[in-house]
Amino acid sequence: MLQERLLLTPKDILEKEFKIDTRGYRPQEVDKFLDEVISDYDEMISIIKELEREKKDLIDENIRLKQEVRNARTKLDVLRNAAPVEVSNADLLRRLSNLEKIIYGETGK
Repeated sequence: MLQERLLLTPKDILEKEFKIDTRGYRPQEVDKFLDEVISDYDEMISIIKELEREKKDLIDENIRLKQEVRNARTKLDVLRNAAPVEVSNADLLRRLSNLEKIIYGETGK
């Protein structure tokens, strides 16, 4: 994707030949400058690739977190819509009685 959008590669810059005129530039200065351009270009490409990886990781994490939020909202809706369980005194006494029977045994028989 990145290479499709860029006109030059570091290799293109390195292999570029300039015609020399009688009043042209000094080849050593041009070569030195092009070496710096190549170095920066390579660094820029590596930074872009690293940022693309980070972006992909963040997108994946964002998708995962959205799914977690969706699941949490669904569970919350289920809990909100569930009928509240009301416990009466009679229910508590019946449960207590059953627990006593389990712990102490049924001595009433």
